[in-house]
Amino acid sequence: MTGGENVSEREKSGSFLIPGETCWRVERAARVAVLVDGEAYFGALATALERAERSVYMAGWDFHSGIQLRRGGDPTPGFAHLLDQLVRRRRSLRIHVLEWDFAVIYALERQALPTLRMGTRTHRRVRFALDGEHPPGGSHHQKLVVVDDRLAFCGGFDIAPCRWDTREHAADDPRRSDPGFSDYAPFHDVQLLVEGPVAARLGSYFRTRWQRATDVQLAPVSCDSDPWPEPVEPTLRDVGVGIARTEPAWGGTPATREVEALYLHTIRNAREALYFENQYLTAGRVGDALVESLQQPKGPEVVIMAPRECSGWLEQGTMGVLRARLLHRLREADRHDRLRVYYPVLPGERGMNVHAKVLFADDRLMRIGSANLANRSMGLDTELDLAIESRGDPRISADIRRHRDDLIAEHLGASGDAVAEAVRSAGSLIGGIEALRGGARTVAPLDGSVPEWLEALVPPSQVVDPEGTEAIEELARSLLPEELEPRRLRQVAKVASVLAALFAVGLLWRWTSLSEWVSPDRLAALAAPIRATPWSPFAAVGAFVVGGFAMIPVTAMIVASSLVFGPLLGFGVALTGSLASALAGYAAGRTLLDDAFDGVLGDRADRVGAWLRRRGIAAVAAVRVVPVAPYMIVNCAAGAVRVRVRDYVAGTLVGIGPGILVLTLLSDRLARVVIDPSWKTVTALVVVALVGWLGVRALRRRLERSSG
Repeated sequence: MTGGENVSEREKSGSFLIPGETCWRVERAARVAVLVDGEAYFGALATALERAERSVYMAGWDFHSGIQLRRGGDPTPGFAHLLDQLVRRRRSLRIHVLEWDFAVIYALERQALPTLRMGTRTHRRVRFALDGEHPPGGSHHQKLVVVDDRLAFCGGFDIAPCRWDTREHAADDPRRSDPGFSDYAPFHDVQLLVEGPVAARLGSYFRTRWQRATDVQLAPVSCDSDPWPEPVEPTLRDVGVGIARTEPAWGGTPATREVEALYLHTIRNAREALYFENQYLTAGRVGDALVESLQQPKGPEVVIMAPRECSGWLEQGTMGVLRARLLHRLREADRHDRLRVYYPVLPGERGMNVHAKVLFADDRLMRIGSANLANRSMGLDTELDLAIESRGDPRISADIRRHRDDLIAEHLGASGDAVAEAVRSAGSLIGGIEALRGGARTVAPLDGSVPEWLEALVPPSQVVDPEGTEAIEELARSLLPEELEPRRLRQVAKVASVLAALFAVGLLWRWTSLSEWVSPDRLAALAAPIRATPWSPFAAVGAFVVGGFAMIPVTAMIVASSLVFGPLLGFGVALTGSLASALAGYAAGRTLLDDAFDGVLGDRADRVGAWLRRRGIAAVAAVRVVPVAPYMIVNCAAGAVRVRVRDYVAGTLVGIGPGILVLTLLSDRLARVVIDPSWKTVTALVVVALVGWLGVRALRRRLERSSG
């Protein structure tokens, strides 16, 4: 089954899990548990690894050698060191780790040289391999751990930075820190733990993947171990577990789209409520099915829990735009008020990264896995989901509903029983959530809109979020046609060379001590010797230009200017330097990328330029106040799409001026507090901070409205 287009007689019977159609197969599980958030999963994983006797298989999108699985009272060593200890302690144990041979675009957020860190620093019975057996543009996104072919973990977690957290998601938890990543945002994810024949089947599946990647065949495992982590209480026993996969057509292997087929069939056959938790919301066919369901006079409620913003400016500027487009379609289709899209709100309004990939349908299906609600998860990347359906069994139905209510309760700061009672009283899932919403820890409606100019710039989903190998091939043909027309090649080469240069600078920031060396206090210390010279302000302005192309954060240079020259002259230097840097970047983009953007983006470049010209100064100022990319990239892009120079200069001054003023005044007040920590200096600092924050916030809202 490739997309669920044909509904068979078996589908009409009401079963969700149909081997060969909506899943690969259904295998029995002796015990099942749901592990919510990193403390639960990483702790259970550490215990299971320590109980392993013969084999551990681990497949993931990302691994980091320094991640600690246990934190706090009795922490575990870094991940690689832990695996090394385990095999040295038990001579019969062999560990195989299979990581996606990642694309270079992810190098800034991944550990460098993973083979060196994982494969050569551990015992020879820890085997590490990179898996690059996938189509161009695809990835291996499955997250799977199998212990002794008796126990398996599957879900959304990678053993990677910025994943560990507790269910409290406390703002100041010192344990939420990883090598190279301190004090990262609260993180929410879910993993399923299964024991029994289903684990053996998943072990066999891993061995198939290992052979594809390495040409080495692993022998099946047979032992009588009991690796179940004792602190974890199973919530279900002796149930069937469906295994759904996505595998692209590659290397003679046909495409497998069970993940998508199960999504489509579930949406079409749900009766009361669909509850999603997912990182993305861009899958076209899944969106079509939801639109069709919402348009019907009677159908299930649809509740989607998602992060407020996509992670990072690059994802927000691509997947965020595609999400906005699908949200618009869903809201237009919601004629009967059965749709709610929320994001979690923590005390202090701090955002939380919702990374889970979860779906509940009524009290009949619970699905947990690696697949995002994105096109690439339906056909281009490898994915792995596990699902349990009740098939009329009341004990399974009760467990499915309990886990759903428990997840919703976490986001509402309530108990699972309170959610269950609220849903019963309201007679609907949406009504129950609305009745409990509004505390310090709560959920809020997700707007998800993006600026008009960004919407115009981002290409269709088949470019940003391709559905499969066919979309990748079509994109390649559109950029590099068979005749390989020389002008198009030059245009693509221009864009690629500029991006490569910026990327190379980014690598220096990620893999060297440059980011530690270039800080406001260090910059101020370097500039201090020339402060007394008459030409020092001009030198500082030149430093802004050079620093911009070196990708030095403009805020660091602004604060350094205030520390060196004081608030008044520092403001003038920072404003002049920022504008000079903006114009230098504009000139570079206009000179190097003008015709190249036309060739690669086509009429989208014209649409963006037309929007900026139509909205004028307000549009440019809004882009400055609501940044969507690093400062220099915005400068180059503005030149490439031919924004009018006068609007660009005026809009830049309007957009950055108030922020620079606030930064310089704050820096000066903070320096005075350090020298003289009296109540007067502290009060002045607080007043400046409050007035500055209110002013910039008001300007931001005004510019967002005026720029559309």
